[in-house]
Amino acid sequence: MNIQFQYYSYWTLLAAIPVGVFFFILLLRWKKKVLGRMGDIKLVQALTDNFSRKLFAAKWGLFSVAFMLGVLAVMNPRIPGASESSSQKGIDIVLALDLSKSMLSTDVPTSRLEKAKEFISKLIDKLPDDRFALVWFAGSAYLQMPLSIDEEAAKMYASTADPDAVPVPGTVISQALEKSSSAFSDTDERFKVVILLTDGEDHDPDAVKTANTLAEKGIMVNTIGIGTLQGTSFTDPATNNLKKDEQGNTVISKLNEDELKKIADITKGIYIHLQNSDEAVSGLTSYLSRVPRKAFLDKYNMDYRTLYFWPAAILLLLLVVETIIPERKRESA
Repeated sequence: MNIQFQYYSYWTLLAAIPVGVFFFILLLRWKKKVLGRMGDIKLVQALTDNFSRKLFAAKWGLFSVAFMLGVLAVMNPRIPGASESSSQKGIDIVLALDLSKSMLSTDVPTSRLEKAKEFISKLIDKLPDDRFALVWFAGSAYLQMPLSIDEEAAKMYASTADPDAVPVPGTVISQALEKSSSAFSDTDERFKVVILLTDGEDHDPDAVKTANTLAEKGIMVNTIGIGTLQGTSFTDPATNNLKKDEQGNTVISKLNEDELKKIADITKGIYIHLQNSDEAVSGLTSYLSRVPRKAFLDKYNMDYRTLYFWPAAILLLLLVVETIIPERKRESA
């Protein structure tokens, strides 16, 4: 039986069990100290003779097991049902979007970032059989959405992306490539593609080296350059003034095509200068049509049988038993 957990991350709640054990031991020690301070030991023993440590421990044990079953129920164990799922052929694509402040430059209408968002939306619509993941990056990178066939979610995330999503300033393409690589499964045999959308202003020298690492893993990186070679100034959202360097000079952000072309060439990808979104999407999808596509199971629409009610039912039974069990010994007839 292939049991899965819909909300696997809730297993961390089980950390409360050892904490509970610790406080249970403290409670027993506290009770012992209190009894020792009450007066004559023989009198105290006579007064507490009918208290059962075993029953008290049993009640706590039942409560602990009930708590674990509660966590199991919240994680929603389930098994795949009779398959309403479908198998479709596709590739896995990570869209790595540059959210550095230079992407706010308006040398392309209405800005480099808005042009990138338009491209992403149109590309996803053109590749309905592929899975997409999203990586946001600037001075650091993080996975915004894991691989999924949920196209609407991917477009929604992309449409709301802005530089505030990555608070670390700068542009570190090597980190974007590393995070994109980690989004793929090492055991999955589907073709892996990274689409890097950036103006190419890299503040780290390791991008080409990282591209070589991805090439060794069989990951193709296609680079989409956004901006103009002449460049332009841009407004810093923090000050609402033109971005200045440390010497007080206005920063001019230019498209760095050379590095983007190197990255694409190393990984057998393609470089595209994004000017017209429709033409760029057509050029990229035509290039990607050459790569092999393998079938994968569409689990997004899979019919699952949930099993949470079993641990929930046992939980309720244990709580009832726990309330019935007394802490006192049975008096002998």
